[in-house]
Amino acid sequence: MSTSARFDRGHTDDLMTFLAAGPSPYHAVATAAGRLEKAGFRQVSETDAWDASAGGKYVLRGGAIIAWYVPENATAHTPFRIAGAHTDSPNLRVKPLPDTGSEGWRQVAVEVYGGTLLNTWLDRDLGLAGRLTLRDGTHRLVSVDRPLLRVPQLAIHLDRSVHSDGLKLDKQRHMQPVWGLGEVREGDLMEFVAEEAGLTADDVTGWDLMVSPVEPPAYLGRDRELLAGPRMDNLLSVHAATAALAAVGSASGAGDLAHIPVLAAFDHEENGSQSDTGADGPLLGTVLERSVVARGGTYEDRARAFAGSVCLSSDTGHAVHPNYSERHDPTHHPRANGGPILKVNVNMRYATDGSGRAVFAAACEKAGVPMQHFVSNNSMPCGTTIGPITAARHGISTVDIGVAILSMHSARELCGADDPYLLANSLAAFLEG
Repeated sequence: MSTSARFDRGHTDDLMTFLAAGPSPYHAVATAAGRLEKAGFRQVSETDAWDASAGGKYVLRGGAIIAWYVPENATAHTPFRIAGAHTDSPNLRVKPLPDTGSEGWRQVAVEVYGGTLLNTWLDRDLGLAGRLTLRDGTHRLVSVDRPLLRVPQLAIHLDRSVHSDGLKLDKQRHMQPVWGLGEVREGDLMEFVAEEAGLTADDVTGWDLMVSPVEPPAYLGRDRELLAGPRMDNLLSVHAATAALAAVGSASGAGDLAHIPVLAAFDHEENGSQSDTGADGPLLGTVLERSVVARGGTYEDRARAFAGSVCLSSDTGHAVHPNYSERHDPTHHPRANGGPILKVNVNMRYATDGSGRAVFAAACEKAGVPMQHFVSNNSMPCGTTIGPITAARHGISTVDIGVAILSMHSARELCGADDPYLLANSLAAFLEG
């Protein structure tokens, strides 16, 4: 990946491959790890002792990945430059007792995960993906990437007021997908999923499964200047940060970096980040501290390293919507293909302050990338990200950025086809320092 701001359609093509390969957070981090391996990074186990060797390393835990590159000249108190993101997306997740149905329809019992736009999951061909836990405690990824499930909408003939009163969906009654006909039989779904993974149902003692759209990402528009696809919030940022770290870690002269570049991609952002793989858990702090200690560092070195560190928390934001422009702040209208956005909220729903703005502006200037600004309309509540959590939990200066998209939290989102490449270039410039 070049750090030139010239639009590279190859980067967006690669993002489409990444989105398709990541139907669950577990698949997304496995794909990111594979790309880092090709760039010379190696996996380290959390249960092993770590050494002080230079080079690229990463830790996988569930749906999270922390990767970092130690330059040859690193000391125990060398600060970190962190590109943060999250791997999860709002969707429908399979319940512990999944086999259900009525009226001769076989259905799958699901729970709504995160702030899902429920209507976008209706009448859509859906697959199933996630992680199986085996009797010996190991895991096996599984993905049924073909039409398997469907959440059927009620016909207009049976809901004549849908246009006047709006579509009203009950999460429990109306969102259970169908996957066949016949009598409900306990264990049916897991027998099918286990077979898809080359196992038997008896091999599987636990699972974390979710529904995923099977329609592939695609360019959209007369000039193919837009990109439509699933899970852009927030695999778009995970892909950009992975590409940036791989580029910086393999670049000529990486041994002379004045800091340690880091990728931190967490799970469970969409429901509050409070888990052992979420940004509000100990994972990032533990990995960074162990890296300091492995280089002979003390608590003082850890404090010095953290005090000099900066994190760019990259997550998607809202592009101005042509049909609802009044919902946006009247003086801040981020546009598709206008470059990455700096996200600001004085009530600290985003962590950005003036000093953080200067850091990101410098990175964009170095990369030759245009920068936009986002704030919420004062009359509308503001979302949040891993940014404030990272800043508060670790005392690390954090800046919230991202790419402006439409249809956030839909089963299929929309962005400018140039913006992923521009984001990746700005992140690479930031990680280079």
